[in-house]
Amino acid sequence: MRYNPLGRTGLFVSELALGTMTFGGTEGMWKNMGGLGQSDADAMVKTAIDSGINFIDTADVYANGKSEEITGAALKNLGIRREEIVVATKAFGQMTGNPNGRGTSRYHLMNAVDASLKRLGLYHIDLYQIHGFDAATPIEEQLRGLDAIVASGRVRYVGVSNWAAWQVMKALGLSERHGLARFASLQAFYTLATRDLEREIVPLLKAEGVGLMVWSPLAGGLLSGKYRDGAPEDGRLKGDGPGLPVPKARADAVIDAMRPIAEAHGASVAQVAIAWLLHQPVVTSVIVGAKRPDQLSDNIGACTIVLTPDDLAALGTASALPPEYPGWMTANQGAFRRGQLNPPPRGAE
Repeated sequence: MRYNPLGRTGLFVSELALGTMTFGGTEGMWKNMGGLGQSDADAMVKTAIDSGINFIDTADVYANGKSEEITGAALKNLGIRREEIVVATKAFGQMTGNPNGRGTSRYHLMNAVDASLKRLGLYHIDLYQIHGFDAATPIEEQLRGLDAIVASGRVRYVGVSNWAAWQVMKALGLSERHGLARFASLQAFYTLATRDLEREIVPLLKAEGVGLMVWSPLAGGLLSGKYRDGAPEDGRLKGDGPGLPVPKARADAVIDAMRPIAEAHGASVAQVAIAWLLHQPVVTSVIVGAKRPDQLSDNIGACTIVLTPDDLAALGTASALPPEYPGWMTANQGAFRRGQLNPPPRGAE
């Protein structure tokens, strides 16, 4: 297990994070996600910790708070020392029936963080993330709310999830201008079959030193290679929750490219999909969640796979994004200037 810096914080987190969306839930989409009880969750957390994972990600909305409760209880049950684990959670979704029971107003965030701390049984949260973009609350107001929470000691670092590049950049600019707590990380959907992040967000993260946490690295199980004829019935692409729009032709192409690579490495297709993400320099940590211990162990095994340059080239070709403006124009117009930055070795002209 490798450990990567989380943005510019100086905090190091494991290259895999344990996702707890499968913890709790007895009905609807949450039951479909996993519905794991306390004993099963304890076993999952123990497997993760024993493998070297020091990073756990949850959210208040997962199973309507039950995931946080189970996660906190698991840490206590296993006797995990607080300074040995990095705990991340998120706020944004509907938690009460009143009009202010969701979103990222200061009012809601102040209430939400206290509720999360109580459910987790902790005195502080290491990484507190906005779970989605709130069109009703100005970005500066959201940042001031987060900054107040950091100043109170209840949260160490702040992050964001599922924001567009311009939104993240505006927030970073406002943080610098007003001296507010800065986003340490972005949590986003990124897979071999869905590389849209590379158009605008990846260059932003690299330029500004923001970490990247990847959710659903297997696209709801589709990239495990077990479901050629469609998404798994019990995966995130099915059920009552929001679907993950993965083009079937693209998914089929990358699965076909992964199979021989998996065979060559004595690995599963799912491990190759995760290993590809771990080979991307912009990725800080890949969130892996599972319903069964064998699934989690298989995902963790991706850390041992070293893809060759030929492997990466084959996967890159199979998953390449189609040209899009202004990207193709920038590439054409800027080729000469990029060449000036990387001249050929002396004697090779």
